[in-house]
Amino acid sequence: MANKQSAIKRLRSAKRRRQHNQIYRGRARTAVKKARLLIDKGHIKDAREAVHVAVSALDKAAEKGIIHKNNAARRKSRLMRQLNQIEHAF
Repeated sequence: MANKQSAIKRLRSAKRRRQHNQIYRGRARTAVKKARLLIDKGHIKDAREAVHVAVSALDKAAEKGIIHKNNAARRKSRLMRQLNQIEHAF
């Protein structure tokens, strides 16, 4: 445990930031998971909409610095590639 008052305050603010960041990280993970499930099931129309939501969630997380912008770009690229594969298959 921290002894200095400034270190104690840092712990409090870090906890607050962690909880705030967890919301956006969780939203992005959930959106990506839903999109992948719909892609795997082959529901093209719903998958397209879910991918749009996932891309938005990833962009918001990257914009706030919660995930790195290249991390978001990589995930978006993978999702779009998977979506395009099933669209061309049908």
